[in-house]
Amino acid sequence: MDRFRRITAILFFAVIARPVLLLATGLRVLGRENLPVAGPAVIAANHNSHLDVVALLSLFPLGMLHRVRPVAAADHFLKPGPIGWMARTLLNIVPIDRSGKGAEAAIAPVRAALDRGDIVVIFPEGTRGAPEVMSRFRHGISLLARSYPDIPFVPAYLHGLGKSLPRGEWRFVPFASEAHIGAALRVSDGDGAQMAERLQNAVERMAGEARLSGFVAD
Repeated sequence: MDRFRRITAILFFAVIARPVLLLATGLRVLGRENLPVAGPAVIAANHNSHLDVVALLSLFPLGMLHRVRPVAAADHFLKPGPIGWMARTLLNIVPIDRSGKGAEAAIAPVRAALDRGDIVVIFPEGTRGAPEVMSRFRHGISLLARSYPDIPFVPAYLHGLGKSLPRGEWRFVPFASEAHIGAALRVSDGDGAQMAERLQNAVERMAGEARLSGFVAD
C-alpha cells in the first residue's frame, strides 16, 4: 500500500468511519483484546452488510490499517468507479476470483497476503445474507488452516450492521450494533480440516451469548 493510500485510509477511518459508527450505531466491542496485534492472522466473521468490513477495520490502530486486508470479490469490487476506488484505496482489499476456477485458485491471493504477514479478514459465508441470518461457512478457510497451522484464526460475531445497511440498500439507518471478538483458534487445538465448522461454532456461540445478554433480540 503506497503512502498516498495509507494516508487516505487513515483519514477516512479517523474522520468518517469511526465517528459515524460510534454516533449512529453505538458500536460496542467485546473481546477487543483477542484481536491479533500482528500478522499473519485470519479474522473470520459473519456477514450481513458492507458495514461489516468498515466496522472490523475500525477496531485496529490507524497505523495498522495497511496490514489489515478484507477479502472481497474482484468482479464486484475492482470495477471502475467509486466502489472500486474505495475498495482499493480505503479498504485495501484482497481481491479473489469467483469465476469458478476452484477453491485453490480463489484463495491464492489470500495465501500471498498471509505470506506477506498481513491480517486477513474473511467472511466464510461467501456473501452477505439477510440481517442476522447466518449461512454455513464454506470450506475454503479450512484449506487455509491446513496450509497455515501455526497462525491464529480469530472468530468474530457482528450484530446490527445488517439492519443499518442491509444487502441491496444504500440508505443508512442508525441501529445499535455490537462486535464480539473471540479467542483465536489454531490447527494445533484440533483438526484443520474442520476449521470452518470450528469457527462457525465459535461465532454461533457468541451470537447465543449476545441473545442471553439481552442485546440481541430473538
